[in-house]
Amino acid sequence: MHYVLVGPGALGCLLASTAVQGTRDGDTFTILDYNSERANHISTNGISYQEGEKKLSFPVKAVSDPQLLGHVDVILLCVKSYDIKSCLEICAPILSDQTLLVFMQNGIRHLACEDALHGATAAYGTTTEGATLLGPGHVNHAGRGATHLGFLHAPTIHFNTLLNNTNQLLSYGGLDTNLTSSILTKLWAKLFVNVGINALTATLGIKNGEILSFPGAEERMRAAIQEAIQVAQAKGIEILNDPVEVAQTVCKNTAGNVSSMLQDVSKKRKTEIGGINGAVVAFGKELGIETPENQLLMEQVKDIENNY
Repeated sequence: MHYVLVGPGALGCLLASTAVQGTRDGDTFTILDYNSERANHISTNGISYQEGEKKLSFPVKAVSDPQLLGHVDVILLCVKSYDIKSCLEICAPILSDQTLLVFMQNGIRHLACEDALHGATAAYGTTTEGATLLGPGHVNHAGRGATHLGFLHAPTIHFNTLLNNTNQLLSYGGLDTNLTSSILTKLWAKLFVNVGINALTATLGIKNGEILSFPGAEERMRAAIQEAIQVAQAKGIEILNDPVEVAQTVCKNTAGNVSSMLQDVSKKRKTEIGGINGAVVAFGKELGIETPENQLLMEQVKDIENNY
């Protein structure tokens, strides 16, 4: 099996350090990074991983030219949601009707990319693992969680085997990873949490746990999630647990964590607001559902981006 990970950001580096540990005899793992300087850095120095007092380093081959990769079985796509379509064009030389492409983005906008896969078959993943990028190829494992992988549509035996192998790769590497037949439900469950936490922490400059004590923040979190619930119900999405209670629990369990969106605005990077709160707003307009809190959060984050 040849696994390729595209996008060595926080999650990408965490999955890379996991995959390197999970590879078996005969497996190959490579990072594809459009940034040749960063790819060279990772090839030279490997992936640096830390969790608490534990610090490890894993050698990884990284390239910036997909033509150097040869045959690829599975691609783990860890780029930001707004970069997916341009990334798929870059990946075109390694995509075929035998390739499994696993999307690992926040939000749900990437669900609409199946017409740009160059013949590959899509699977989707969602994770509650916490990761912070400390530098090129250097990741801090900020919190343990669970990862779910699955298909939107019933796959052939070939692709089912590839996803099963990917699940084993990450499990052997030390992550709590599971296959699910209800990945859409899992993706929306993660969306509810992101809708409630990410933009608020980014606009207020607070850590996850502070949402529960910052004046007015918890009420806004509840309002944003309730709007997303209305949209999900109108779309016929199954909702298994109370998304507000889940988000409150996440705030408590990750109280000291800095959300990915707060990390982005702190470093003056483009955020994934369009695929999270922006997706709720867009679906709301299509369905005739008012989403004022998500609209406000989206505008506030975009204002921050416009003033970098």
